[in-house]
Amino acid sequence: MMRLLLISNSTMPGEPYLSYPMPEIDRFLGSQPLKILFIPYAAVTFTMDEYENRVRERFAGLNHVLTSIHRVADPVKAAGKADVIVTGGGNTWQLVRKINDNSLFPVIRDRVMAGIPYIGWSAGSNIASPTLRTTNDMPIIDPKGFDCLNLVPFQINPHYLDKNPEGHGGETREQRIMEFIEINPEVYVVGLREGSMLRLDGKQLSLIGSNSLRIFKKGILPVELAPGSDLGFLIR
Repeated sequence: MMRLLLISNSTMPGEPYLSYPMPEIDRFLGSQPLKILFIPYAAVTFTMDEYENRVRERFAGLNHVLTSIHRVADPVKAAGKADVIVTGGGNTWQLVRKINDNSLFPVIRDRVMAGIPYIGWSAGSNIASPTLRTTNDMPIIDPKGFDCLNLVPFQINPHYLDKNPEGHGGETREQRIMEFIEINPEVYVVGLREGSMLRLDGKQLSLIGSNSLRIFKKGILPVELAPGSDLGFLIR
């Protein structure tokens, strides 16, 4: 049974880092001690050491052991032995490039498909999709391919916003997604608002949080679905 916790954003304004998703992360992982492999590859303007320390501090209250993949000699072997994979946010293009550089997509996908839990926020949730093509991030580096983990058959747009900030005259997020579905008419896109997360347990997909999500697909009007809605059509 595949188990995913896909989080839109790490932090809400005015809250400590990873504050709002941590209770759900705790419930998702359970009380049995687990070996967590953390992937900090999306870091760009801060070091992976800094990222590791920040995440380790937040996970310290849980009954698990966290190791960052950038500290191991053989990343593929480490991914093959981990009990949990956790992927942090940052720049999705950088994240995908480093995962490709280390040939990690196949082993991570195999392990998660076999049943180990996967947690990602922002860029880390983006890569659960088939590709990175609905990221909000600037393409700062060649990712060596757009394909990602393909753990869910739909695309995720984290940090989804309905409107542009005041004074901004460019395209809205919805307009950008409409461009995507025009070119990719067979693909659903989930606009996942901040403060929200998707949890997959086998064939049960749930929206967690107080915000609705927005569903896009070519040929249908965008639709809002609230927590508790049937999301099964997204994974069938």
